[in-house]
Amino acid sequence: MTVSQCLIEDFVRRAVEEDLGRGDLFARITESRPVRAYILAKSEGVFAGREYIEALAGIYPLDLEWRVRDGERFAPGDRLLEVSGESRDLLALERTILDLALHASGIATLTARYVAELEGTDCVLLDTRKTRPGLRAFEKYAVRCGGGQNHRMGLDDCLMLKDTHLRTIEDLDRFMKEVRRRIPFTAKVEIECEDLEMARRAMEAGADIVMCDNMDLATTREVVALRDTRFPHVLLEASGNVTLETIRSIAETGVDAVSSGSIIHQATWPDLSMKVEA
Repeated sequence: MTVSQCLIEDFVRRAVEEDLGRGDLFARITESRPVRAYILAKSEGVFAGREYIEALAGIYPLDLEWRVRDGERFAPGDRLLEVSGESRDLLALERTILDLALHASGIATLTARYVAELEGTDCVLLDTRKTRPGLRAFEKYAVRCGGGQNHRMGLDDCLMLKDTHLRTIEDLDRFMKEVRRRIPFTAKVEIECEDLEMARRAMEAGADIVMCDNMDLATTREVVALRDTRFPHVLLEASGNVTLETIRSIAETGVDAVSSGSIIHQATWPDLSMKVEA
């Protein structure tokens, strides 16, 4: 078992323990028997959650027959998964299975809608660290299922200097020289900028990535032009109040990526339910 699989297994164990408590009361008063159930889609969307549900079935005695893969679309009436096992196990795990599929599929579905708006451009969609505590790896996995790319997983894999950080730095050039001596050689530095002048300072100081934060389209295009003529190695990310209606026009300015926290925190669950066959 890989490290990643161990982390997923630990996650689903905690999810089951949270729901099961000291034991399913229904199981105390009924005889267990073999049953078969299926997850039915009652709305359309993009599926995610299979990797986690498979980990759950590797711990508890359930047999899975999949009708959908992570990242595939589903429509009302589709059977997404057939599950068989003992009734006491399947019924106790029903809510956890559904919650995994619902939460992940909601994020994947909204992410896919944003990605579709970027079709034909060279721009990619990124998520953010605006995730629910304890669910970051799960929610960012769902973004990948929807066709998006992950931004930072945490504070340790890229140094981002936001406006709050910059207020504590007196000399950016000197600070950046110190940064290069003390952070890992492979780590990138991203600097958040609100206008063209700050973007210029960031590029001159040696930023690997410049974030165009809440810039209007005209200013963003000026930053792109500056980058293209003087700093072609610098990557540009646009962020701030990105919507389905605006993401295309932002991408067409020439930035390399657009990031949005809303693909996670504004995602809504599709309509999925589990049905037990008599």
